[in-house]
Amino acid sequence: MNGGPRRFGLADLPEIGRAVVTMGVFDGVHLGHRAILDATRDTAAEGGATSLALVFDPPPDEVLRPGSTVPRLAPLHVNLGRIEALVDRAIPIRFDEVLREFSAEAFLDALAPALALGGLTMSPRSAFGRDRAGTAARMQELGAERGFSVRVVEPVDVGGAIVSSTRIRSAIAAGNVEEARALGVVPYLEGIVVEGDRRGRELGFPTANLQFGYRPAMPSLGVYAGRVTEAGPTVSAGHPALISIGTRPTFHDGAEVLAEVHLLDFDGDLYGLRLGVELLTRLRDEQRFADAGALVAEMQRDAELGRAVLGMT
Repeated sequence: MNGGPRRFGLADLPEIGRAVVTMGVFDGVHLGHRAILDATRDTAAEGGATSLALVFDPPPDEVLRPGSTVPRLAPLHVNLGRIEALVDRAIPIRFDEVLREFSAEAFLDALAPALALGGLTMSPRSAFGRDRAGTAARMQELGAERGFSVRVVEPVDVGGAIVSSTRIRSAIAAGNVEEARALGVVPYLEGIVVEGDRRGRELGFPTANLQFGYRPAMPSLGVYAGRVTEAGPTVSAGHPALISIGTRPTFHDGAEVLAEVHLLDFDGDLYGLRLGVELLTRLRDEQRFADAGALVAEMQRDAELGRAVLGMT
């Protein structure tokens, strides 16, 4: 979307000074990420340093496995905003073919002109540098040699399993909004509103059709209740909405999955705006109806239920 945030190379990092650093993708900024970010902030505060998150984009897996695209729990700018609510600074780092060849030692050397590394915070499952040689144990050795601390933060366990972005993507793909939220991530979609066939407006339920600038982690087909987080000047953050993820089977036999957003109690023009929505509750599965009248009746029930679960009644 408009190019997104600037991604820095290691050679052009802004000058930061003494810092406690954590590194990763942090997609979604779930409970496990927050534990690491909180530890980074606390360690930095103890030593009077800046707490800093270096955020790799694109995700290293996409560079290490060409042709693969990891579905995103949120676009980069949203993740950065969530991270910056927890630490002093978040800087996106461009992960490319050059960076993938850096050893852990070379990576630390490349950071030196921009910052004095006072500490590193990481998960025991993380590893940096070529061939993942920069394990927690190796970083502790380097810390002892170079004069920085290494704090290892254990993964967060919820329901007998470790919280991870992969687990959350699986929950969202199954339509399990509640599990995703329990793991610290509200399912999120963001796109530019583009013109559709205006079928919703004809039925009395105008929808904003989202065109994505990234590959989102898509929920399973169905209808969800949620709230707007980002839009133009005519829509306030928090505005209640119904979100349909589906193929519109009542009218089409196609397989294209669309994300359509109906803003409750709103009648305005959203075309061309960037619209972000959080999916808070799953209302029902996608259904094929006998005719438009049956669909409208169900949409009216969706609106009533959505109002109830969103506290509008």
